[in-house]
Amino acid sequence: MPTPRQLLTPARGLRRAWRRSLQLRVVATTLAVSGVVVIGLGMVLVGRITDGLVDAKRTSALYEAETGQTYARQQLQALRGPNDADLQRTLYGVGGNLSARAGRAGQFGVVLVPTSDPALPPVYSSQLVRSAVHIPAGLTRRVVADNVFSYQFTRMAPDGGTPRPTLVVGAPVVTASGSFELYYLFPLDDELSTVGLVQNTLIAAGLVLVLLVVGVAAIVTRQVVTPVRVAARTAERLSAGLLEERMRVVGEDEFARLAKSFNHMAANIQRQIVQLEDLSRLQRRFTSDVSHELRTPLTTVRMAADVLFSAREEFDPPMRRAAELLQTEVDRFESLLTDLLEISRYDAGFAVLEAEPTDLGELVRQAADFIEPLARRAGTELVVTVPDRPVIAEVDPRRVRRVLRNLLVNAIEHGEGRPVDLVLARDARAAAITVRDRGVGFKPGEAQLVFNRFWRADASRARQTGGTGLGLSISLEDARLHGGWLQAWGGPGRGAQFRLTVPLDAGSAITASPLPLVPADAVPGSEPMPVELGAGTG
Repeated sequence: MPTPRQLLTPARGLRRAWRRSLQLRVVATTLAVSGVVVIGLGMVLVGRITDGLVDAKRTSALYEAETGQTYARQQLQALRGPNDADLQRTLYGVGGNLSARAGRAGQFGVVLVPTSDPALPPVYSSQLVRSAVHIPAGLTRRVVADNVFSYQFTRMAPDGGTPRPTLVVGAPVVTASGSFELYYLFPLDDELSTVGLVQNTLIAAGLVLVLLVVGVAAIVTRQVVTPVRVAARTAERLSAGLLEERMRVVGEDEFARLAKSFNHMAANIQRQIVQLEDLSRLQRRFTSDVSHELRTPLTTVRMAADVLFSAREEFDPPMRRAAELLQTEVDRFESLLTDLLEISRYDAGFAVLEAEPTDLGELVRQAADFIEPLARRAGTELVVTVPDRPVIAEVDPRRVRRVLRNLLVNAIEHGEGRPVDLVLARDARAAAITVRDRGVGFKPGEAQLVFNRFWRADASRARQTGGTGLGLSISLEDARLHGGWLQAWGGPGRGAQFRLTVPLDAGSAITASPLPLVPADAVPGSEPMPVELGAGTG
């Protein structure tokens, strides 16, 4: 017996094919629509034909009954009354003559019943009526009480066989020789046969028509979809880096023009990509060369600044202030140069992960201790939450420590003196660290730019606040180098939260994070969509 998983496998395959195949969707839709149309038209046609046959049968039957009533009344009027010795013979003759008539209503049976005593057997039954028949009571009441023609569709077996649809027409025959009821029984076998033939014909014709429509739809769709598939494959190869890939141009129709436009677009994209690669290569080389060339003069300036700063107490106030400013700006310049060198290593592909088993809780506490003086000066309370047990992960301690410092500095500078939360958690496969501030947050669209190089949340802020604009970019590269994520969430006036997620085992993949990206204290129902940047989503 197949398992539930085995039963679901074909359904999943069909669902996948439905999502990925335009031709399958068009053919299936055409099949469904044409099937519904054919079934609807067939039902309408069968209904109209059936109604027409029934109306014709009813009209003919009524005409036959009216003729028989007139004939029976004329024959009985010639008798001398109900006691006439020829009454029974005349009634039998009337019934026989009526049964022998070949009318336009087709084959029928005749039953002649005395009205005076309905319990008596019929005075006449034609050969078609081979067994006792029970005329519907409702029809009998209408014929006797109203003294008018009446008819009823019912199921009966006048020949003793299987009951089948029958049209029964009744007519009163009132004469001086007595009152009688004349009933005509018209089996609807011919009409049923005709309707069955029409149904079978319509079913066969409908199936052929649906198959033809589906076949035409499949052929036409294939002609339309094949160039689209070629364009999709060509676009996939282009996106994979095969910039020389082009579509084949055949003919002069719309697809040929599409192929020409696609090839022209691909050529322009290739030219632009080559130009951007050349420009990016020159930019990276310039950044690397300048960074390395500035190392030597910076070292000399650093030595001179250190000498002046150590002897600043011997200077007059203006000179002392100049020595302090020189020392501060040299520190900033050295930090910028270090960031540029790190970025150039990533751009050149020379960054190497030196992973080792590390207690992330200890790294978090070290980062908090390092940033504590800055937090005190800003009047910010730093709230650290780490598990009681060590959280051991294979990471590069230097890079994780740099990420935490960048995130904490960013949170303190934008937190407007409000508390900053630093939280560490883990699960079976990953560890996560979140840094949450309650400052200005992000304006709409800014969360998408936060990891861009040299981007600053407020370009009008004085350059004395904030970093170089490279810290978060380097942090993102550090997270990617670990095979992890660095993600951001924020809202205007609601602060921001950054989440670093790294695998516990170096090189393993992660699919979820132990900590939520949207903080728990965010207002329910109004969280902006999280902006998740990095080597994955969570």
